[in-house]
Amino acid sequence: MALAVSESEIITGRIAASARLDKALAEASGLSRARVQALIGDGGVEVDGVPAASPSAKVVAGTPFRIVLPPAVEAQARPQDIPLVIAHEDEHLIVVDKPAGMVVHPAAGNAEGTLVNALLHHCNGSLSGIGGVARPGIVHRIDKDTSGLLVVAKTNAAHEGLAAQFAEHSVHRRYLAVTAGIPRPAEGRIEGRIGRSHADRKKMAALSPDSSRGKHAVTHYRVLRSFCEAALIECRLETGRTHQVRVHCASIGHALLGDPVYARTPKPLRPLLARLGFARQALHAAELGFVHPVLRKKVHFEAVLPPDMQELIDELDRFDR
Repeated sequence: MALAVSESEIITGRIAASARLDKALAEASGLSRARVQALIGDGGVEVDGVPAASPSAKVVAGTPFRIVLPPAVEAQARPQDIPLVIAHEDEHLIVVDKPAGMVVHPAAGNAEGTLVNALLHHCNGSLSGIGGVARPGIVHRIDKDTSGLLVVAKTNAAHEGLAAQFAEHSVHRRYLAVTAGIPRPAEGRIEGRIGRSHADRKKMAALSPDSSRGKHAVTHYRVLRSFCEAALIECRLETGRTHQVRVHCASIGHALLGDPVYARTPKPLRPLLARLGFARQALHAAELGFVHPVLRKKVHFEAVLPPDMQELIDELDRFDR
């Protein structure tokens, strides 16, 4: 469904499917549920011409809605002159090849040195305000110690269009990863809901498909190269859940090498990883494709493996001999 986003930051449309109000509006508008809930609390949402009172209210398909986005406030993050590798940039969006070790947006313990700090400097503050005070322009994330491509919105129109594609799972995402051991079969589909671990709330866990917790997640993998104690695989995502590749690979007994949360490095490879100083999950967002939200044309980007992962693969090849 086409949405109308006015210059005065008003989103209008109709509910696509009967559901809780916050869920229905998030799906219809491309905003996060948390953002929708906050807007409802601030009186910025009308449903069928009446101010919305509760995020949990039930709504039916076809009901018209109106969301008023308050003017974007100045980001708390300060611009910092941090080098960026730009895969693409135009007036609507920017695609960045993020290095491992860089946090995407400011949070507790990471107030500076983030991708947002770098983008605020590079774009001179021209980022979509929909992401809120701490997350201007951010449509999706990759983990701090995962390298590779992500797209950031400069305008609200781009943000809305990209968010809708991520919600529809129509964005092409291909990751390269190095696993402990060799997955069998060499090609497969991993399906399982992903949610917070009961044992450790800082970790995610693979849940059974019929679980009432978590979110549905599907990963397709294929082994590209096999080594003695490891494998280089590609993963294509149907969904994009927190730690999805890391959790799904661990769930089939082949966690990513170097993963400090989900992996136990095979004993024969421990000296190798220690010698290389490789202490992050071996995961790289290698390809990103989507329909440009304003120009309406398909775009596709690729990022080569960063030096540390390439070195790891080269050393595994030598180790195998």
